Amino acid sequence: MSNRFAPRSRPRAVEGGLKARSARGAIARTWWSERFIEVLDGIGMGNRLQRGRSYARMGQVISLEVGPGSVTAQVQGSRARPYRVRIGIAAFGKSEWAQAEHAFAGNAWYTAMLLSGEMPDDIEDVFAGLGLSLFPATARELSLDCSCPDHAVPCKHLAATFYLLAESFDDDPFAILAWRGRERADLLANLRAARCDGSPAADRGEQQGRPLADCLDSYFAPQAETRAPSPPVTSSTALLDQLPDVTVTVRDRPLTELLRPAYLALVHTTPRASRSAAPTVIRAP
Repeated sequence: MSNRFAPRSRPRAVEGGLKARSARGAIARTWWSERFIEVLDGIGMGNRLQRGRSYARMGQVISLEVGPGSVTAQVQGSRARPYRVRIGIAAFGKSEWAQAEHAFAGNAWYTAMLLSGEMPDDIEDVFAGLGLSLFPATARELSLDCSCPDHAVPCKHLAATFYLLAESFDDDPFAILAWRGRERADLLANLRAARCDGSPAADRGEQQGRPLADCLDSYFAPQAETRAPSPPVTSSTALLDQLPDVTVTVRDRPLTELLRPAYLALVHTTPRASRSAAPTVIRAP
């Protein structure tokens, strides 16, 4: 009885291929790459993606490039020639990106996060508010193509590319935006320009401050009356009360009792401004 299934072929070894960093478990490390894998699982690709996990960890992906609306890769399989892989998605148009950039520039938090190279946790909400989806919402939004003879979609070569694409999002979250049609340099330049011309702030009705050159004459003047704190009021004999027991006596009277009238007299004879000046020497009678 002949075997109905052909023996499983082993992929050719690749020297210097792109390897997934994780040896086991989840590959994605940041929220945006985890979100990407979660979206793929949600649209029914989870089980099929598992086929390419070993390929991604073995380094079978030779190259990976992310561009507007397209991810292209070369994946080495069992044949001599690497397979050509493409993952397509609709890139946003100029008007859609103009709306998104206007929304980012209108919020100081989003602008600060993006300019510092970080991806805001709720950036999906910004796109959703414009009727856009940052990540693919359905499998129909993705066009998948591989030159291999496998009829399964996605095949293990596409799946390996998906996993390494998620890791590229870990390294550079702006790759997600580049995939949707806006390169990092262009996005940040547009955000800086929008913040500098002041139009987003004017749209929100924010009050603009005076130029520094117009207020130099009063820049160092006090803006409000300030009161200097008064020193705490203490008894003039507090020092005597804190002294340890003194055995010195004069005419059978403790030394502290002889000094007390003199300390009490300081309140009435010493001007208040000079009480913290040089110490007064009091001699015992």
